[in-house]
Amino acid sequence: MLLEGEKMTSDQVQLEKFQKDRIAQHYFNVLKELVAIRSIFAQQTGLDEASLYLEKLFQSAGAEVIRDESFAAPFVMATFKSSNPDAKSLIFYNHYDVQPADADQPWTAEPFTLDVRNGYMYGRGVDDDKGHITARLTGVVKYLEEVGSLPVNVIFIIEGAEESASVDFEKYLDKYGQNLRGAEVLVWEQGIFNEQGQMELSGGTKGIVTFDLSVQSADVDIHSKFGAVIDSASWYLLNAVASLRDEQGRILVEGIYDDVVAPTERELSLVRKHANLNQESLEAVYGLQLPFLAANQENLLKRLFFEPALTVEGFTTGYQGQGVKTILPAEASAKMEVRLVPGMDPEDVLEKIQKQLHLNGYEHVKVVYTLGEKAYRSDMTAPAILKLIELAQKFSPNGVSVLPTTAGTGPMHQVFEALEVPIVAFGIGNPNSRDHGGDENVKLADYYTHIEMIEELIKTYE
Repeated sequence: MLLEGEKMTSDQVQLEKFQKDRIAQHYFNVLKELVAIRSIFAQQTGLDEASLYLEKLFQSAGAEVIRDESFAAPFVMATFKSSNPDAKSLIFYNHYDVQPADADQPWTAEPFTLDVRNGYMYGRGVDDDKGHITARLTGVVKYLEEVGSLPVNVIFIIEGAEESASVDFEKYLDKYGQNLRGAEVLVWEQGIFNEQGQMELSGGTKGIVTFDLSVQSADVDIHSKFGAVIDSASWYLLNAVASLRDEQGRILVEGIYDDVVAPTERELSLVRKHANLNQESLEAVYGLQLPFLAANQENLLKRLFFEPALTVEGFTTGYQGQGVKTILPAEASAKMEVRLVPGMDPEDVLEKIQKQLHLNGYEHVKVVYTLGEKAYRSDMTAPAILKLIELAQKFSPNGVSVLPTTAGTGPMHQVFEALEVPIVAFGIGNPNSRDHGGDENVKLADYYTHIEMIEELIKTYE
């Protein structure tokens, strides 16, 4: 409650409008139901349920809906047609699959129940990416109720395998690309308000190649008394992985940097000006205990946004039970990834890594490709993107942050290559939204701001 003479903060203003907005409240209840669906591609669960729910949801809102089950995960395309035969098209790309929320992650409340407290909503998928679906749909429906017809065609394309490198997404684009090419702009799945409260608009993603490494050193585990003379799978794989990267994080694979597309001066200047990221902010968010790989701020930005990185996702070997078991493990495995930048091809990168392991003397390491996506980067000068940046100023009093790429990964390259449409990302997240982690969250005020901006974006086509 405000005391006499006190003014409402901008967040309080947005919350009050949100609470009084009948349409926004209706679709917020829809979001609760959507979050409750455990739609996890990696575990092959909930995909049919979520896609069927979305099909009915968009149909009830007045869209023409295609739900195609002929791929690894059902594809949903919902089209709100303008009455103007010459209308331009606006595309929203989203996904209904989410990351697992298993016992290895701490959650304050049940992850598949949308929990609201202290001006935030919590739950798996509220930011990545189900909250964006309902916020954008709310903006469309609000415009339709107010005006009656759209000045622009609005098309939602929603996949169900984004968290697993968008398996089969290129097939969706081949099949339905004729309905999507020539669009004015494509709004990407998500984005954040940064630490300065600025809306972030970005135009790219890193690529990725993920792969498994494994070694079998013997038929059975061996007594560790032989450790002086017999190598174990554990040490062999540890040394093999370590041979691929130096202590500063540079990848030690011959030729891996040869095809990297260097950033332009404009792209570098955008990152310097708008990244709002430094060692101190990362230390504060993650409670970091180890030294940084980057030597200084300039190096940090270049490496994060414009250079590849080799990462160990997980390492498995030997005895992990109670007490001690003195063995030389016969098996060891690691889950690995390389984040890619434009110019790098996932399969080519993996071939180079496999060749390097042989050159380094680790020919017994088995390499298995799992997933891959190319990178995409934009200088953010397309007219439709510049128009959106100008619009964003009205909804971000602290200014906007414009980035040519993010450090995350998504199928942006696939979409641009297939549709040749300008792509820009912005959304409802915050620097501590904890996507993929416990207590994934979104500020309710930011959620409602996104609704308002989508409605205003449609109005710009009147």
